[in-house]
Amino acid sequence: MMTHKERFYATIECKPVDRPASWLGLPTPGAVQNLIKHFQVNDFHEVSQMLDDDIYPVELPYHSPTSDAIYMAFDFAQQGHSDDEHRTLNSPGFFQHYSDPARVDDFDWPDPAKYISPEECRRVVEAAPQDRVILGVIWSAHFQDACAAFGMETALVKMMTEPEMFQVVIDRIADFYLKANEIFYEATKGKLNAVLIGNDFGSQQGLMLSPKLIRKFVWSGTRRLVEQAKSYGLKVIHHSCGSIYPIIQDLIDIGVDAIHPIQALAKDMSAEHMKEHFYGKVAFCGGVDAQELIVHGTPEQVYQRVKTLKALFPTGLIISPSHEAILPDVDPANIEAIFNALKA
Repeated sequence: MMTHKERFYATIECKPVDRPASWLGLPTPGAVQNLIKHFQVNDFHEVSQMLDDDIYPVELPYHSPTSDAIYMAFDFAQQGHSDDEHRTLNSPGFFQHYSDPARVDDFDWPDPAKYISPEECRRVVEAAPQDRVILGVIWSAHFQDACAAFGMETALVKMMTEPEMFQVVIDRIADFYLKANEIFYEATKGKLNAVLIGNDFGSQQGLMLSPKLIRKFVWSGTRRLVEQAKSYGLKVIHHSCGSIYPIIQDLIDIGVDAIHPIQALAKDMSAEHMKEHFYGKVAFCGGVDAQELIVHGTPEQVYQRVKTLKALFPTGLIISPSHEAILPDVDPANIEAIFNALKA
């Protein structure tokens, strides 16, 4: 039998495995409590151990006067303070009325070196079970943050009407994440196995913007983030919700190792479609429908679907819910069914 790390590396490299690698995901606090009660354990760590999950996520620790989450590092709200629970990319952002790229420094850009402690980075990674794949959840969502910087509707218009203004902002955001990630990587060198980065580009039916615009404005930053992670020997899992079929080949060309979460019910994103077009070219992570199946389905239905996924992808698919944030409306028995089917 393979170790957790052997199984992960073989799965993500599309090599033979004893069974596909797994990842529970990132349950919300309410979902964690449901899982703790269901499995009669004490905390999330014990849930992961009970399920014999291959991947253990660790979030990059970040603490500033405005945020305790790296994905909320920029407070672009024009009015009030935008917290994690109430953030929307549609709210008017700091740069909404800006047109001159030379004024990009009007915003008080945070310095990640002030708010990321290398000692804390080491501590949280060393606290993870060392026999599991330690996944650094760093997000580095430079496109989503650029949308927040203007307000999403304004950002999409700026791409067309004032491209230099949009580009200077998104590049500045990418620079922030590159510096933040370097601190994390240096502090945990040799202890991390992989990282999760990403931006949401897809809706249920297709991309929210054209592949042409993504290629023009976003991929340069993504490529730098991927190359940086790989320079530390890390596997890169790239996240995007929704239907992103037209840009999957782009992500392969950029060098990502796996694409997450293959939102199962989104257009052209079924595991069957991914198998037909990309099997052996890149790995995937996800595939177990989190919109309907694990919310409304029975454990037996979940079990049978995971068996189908295993048959479709004997390797190259990390079995996981098709949304990383498991919500409280997911029956813990359905999560148990995923892992029972994996081991069957």
